[in-house]
Order: sequence, then structure tokens, then C-alpha cells
Amino acid sequence: MVKILFVCLGNICRSPMAEFVMKKRVAEAGLASGFEIASAATSDEERGNPVYPAAREELAAHGVSCAGKTARPLLPEDYARWDLLIGMEERNLRSMRRICGGDPEGKMARLLDYTSAPGDIDDPWFTGRFSEVYGQIEAGCAALLERIVKEKEMGGKWE
Repeated sequence: MVKILFVCLGNICRSPMAEFVMKKRVAEAGLASGFEIASAATSDEERGNPVYPAAREELAAHGVSCAGKTARPLLPEDYARWDLLIGMEERNLRSMRRICGGDPEGKMARLLDYTSAPGDIDDPWFTGRFSEVYGQIEAGCAALLERIVKEKEMGGKWE
């Protein structure tokens, strides 16, 4: 079982988009039973709020549902529970390390670090670029899944 937690600032735009895009990808690949996927926030300000309407609409435009998702904060104990903690930008990673007391096992990375174009995914809540962010998340999730599948095939750490 591969356990992935996607993380952003508020858990209402980028990280839930990544959570549900990745869930769709693993289901389409027939791998859903081998994954646990969720998302969280580095802040507590959106706790309990649903996915932001524009993010929800962008997901729906691509046939992805995020029904029932509400924001929750990243907790220190999440570090032990999840195999990968994937942030959307460097600022998320700094906050994630602070909340979790560092990253001694090297479980943390930015989503786009798995692609050929590493970098930050800007927060669409501020930029309004939900379509662009969806494309980045789609590319990041595809690359992440490809990496995990290859590692499993080569007898790597994913069992």
C-alpha cells in the first residue's frame, strides 16, 4: 500500500485537486486498492470548509468529483502515517517540515519535482489560474504515479 498525502496552504484548492486527480489516475490504472490518498493544509484557517468553488468547477470540467471533501490541517503524526507528503510549493515544504519536526526519512517533495519541469505550483486562490494549475497537477500526478509503478516493478520500496 502506497500512502500519499498532498499538502498546500489551505487544503481548498491545490492539494484537494491533486488528491482527486491522483485517485482518478490510480483507479483508471486499476491500482486503487494499492493506494491511500488524501490531502491536508499547512494552516488551520480553512478547517472544515469544502473545496473552493473554482477548484471544484475545474475538477468537474475534467470529470473529477471531490464531493464531501473538507479541509483539514496537517498534523505532526501525519509524518509517520504517510509514505509521501507532497507539497505544492517550497513554502509548503518549509511549513510541512516545521509541523512534522523535519523530514528525516526524505518523504517530502514538491509535486512538480517528479516532472521534467520541477518548480512551484502557484496558489490559484490568489492567481485565479485554476485551469493552468489543473494542468500542472495532472502532469505532476502522472509523473508521480509513473515513478511509483516503475519502482514497484523494479522491486523498490513500494510493496
